[in-house]
Amino acid sequence: MAGELTLEEISKMAARAGLRLPEDELQKLLPGVNRAQRQAEELRHLIADCTEPASAFSALKVDKV
Repeated sequence: MAGELTLEEISKMAARAGLRLPEDELQKLLPGVNRAQRQAEELRHLIADCTEPASAFSALKVDKV
């Protein structure tokens, strides 16, 4: 992982998303965003296996023939 996000980076991200958040709100968001980023990285390492699963779920409705 490249490291944790800074307040300046999260501020820029919010602005790109069209959000106008005061600095105190960004400060509140920062720990959770960094935690979620670390957890996503951990999951990527867990599912890095390139083998195909034995089966796959499909939400598409299949008509019986």
